[in-house]
Amino acid sequence: MGCKLHNEIFSSNDEYRTRVEIPKNIPLFPSLKFFIKLARIVIHGSNLGKLGLYNNERWAESAFDIMHALEGVGVKMHFSGMQYIREYLEPTIFISNHMGTLETMVPVAIIEPVKPVLYVVKQELVEYPVFKHLISAREPIVVGRKNPREDLVHVLTEGADRLQSGKSIILFPQKTRSAQFDTDGFNTLGVKLAKKNNVTVTPMAVLTDAWGNGKIVKEFGKIDPTKEVKIAFGKPFKVEGNGAEENEHIINFIKSKLTEWGRKDLIL
Repeated sequence: MGCKLHNEIFSSNDEYRTRVEIPKNIPLFPSLKFFIKLARIVIHGSNLGKLGLYNNERWAESAFDIMHALEGVGVKMHFSGMQYIREYLEPTIFISNHMGTLETMVPVAIIEPVKPVLYVVKQELVEYPVFKHLISAREPIVVGRKNPREDLVHVLTEGADRLQSGKSIILFPQKTRSAQFDTDGFNTLGVKLAKKNNVTVTPMAVLTDAWGNGKIVKEFGKIDPTKEVKIAFGKPFKVEGNGAEENEHIINFIKSKLTEWGRKDLIL
């Protein structure tokens, strides 16, 4: 189903725009309706994960379901630069800003049916009840974020194994998810991994505050249908030298997209 949906929606297009009407603004309704659907998607995926059946296609299908659940409560989406995924089939490292939960799920619907992909995730995500079975089944690279040096070595080692097996990696260099794009906290881990393994990096910019960060549990933030989700991919490129210029190029790509999207206020 995941590959079929991808062929119908994305395969021959460079852009995707939602074509649904925003429903009437009923207080709490969008969030409630969405999280009920999300719970069903996650529980179904978790059950498949326990059985060892949560494969690439099932993962893509879950991402499509989450995307459509958001659209179903009025959240519009605009994806661009998808041709760079189709035209460059070799493993790559997608390097992105990190605003919220959405970009840890929805991009899979765009990428996975074309080439296998995984995330670098924090330890807490593989310890969440129910959700841990789903995420662990996708063999992520897990970091603790308590010892940056150990995390660096771990990502470089595990990342090399994943890339050599033909898998691409989605990586968020920021220390934590935030609506603001802190360029000073955007580390060079992604470009170092790419340089070491002679693979490309693919810039990815996201504007995903339509799914806000929760005050207690970040995954359970407010769903705001008045905000449009935007995800843009840049052209992949190889890393030369120590990677400083390439990392700056990625930062400038993200800044330019946020500015283009009318959200220059989010750039710190």
